[in-house]
Amino acid sequence: MPGFAAAVPVALALCAGLVAGSPSPAPAAAASPAADCRAGPAGCYDLYTYGYTLGLHPFTEPDAVRRQLTDHFWLFPVSGGCAGRIRAGARCELLGGNPVEVEYIGDDFFQINTLPGHQLGRGMHIRFAFSRTLGFHTMTVRAWQDRPTECTGEAFCNGVNRAFAWVTWRVLAKTLYVTAYAA
Repeated sequence: MPGFAAAVPVALALCAGLVAGSPSPAPAAAASPAADCRAGPAGCYDLYTYGYTLGLHPFTEPDAVRRQLTDHFWLFPVSGGCAGRIRAGARCELLGGNPVEVEYIGDDFFQINTLPGHQLGRGMHIRFAFSRTLGFHTMTVRAWQDRPTECTGEAFCNGVNRAFAWVTWRVLAKTLYVTAYAA
């Protein structure tokens, strides 16, 4: 049962820095070999999309919340060996020895990419986007891959990954709910 064996280290790594939001995993779509998955999920293997409320912050713009996190990356629940301030192109290891690259940092989002040696395989892109409507802030976390890995292509392991991601990103949302006042 290779999927189960792959799920256990993933679950343990993600348990170390739990977070949460309400699960609404997107259905997985087959990845197109010609798709540029770094740019966005269109044509790639979709893993999940979760939305979390960050509370009422009427005087804080979404870019300020993003800066609060990227300038103080220790707030990220699985920041591991990553620096306090992250920059596009930076490479570091998240909790559990999971290497990632910071792909993009935009005004109201940032995106990471898993590298070879990551427990979920290489080529998983995770985008954290921040928005505000009527003073209420939201964080949307979306993950997709270039192609399914041994773990994410198997139902049990993928389910465990989605569940722990939901909890981990919820912890991040609860952290930002408080720290957004300082942004």
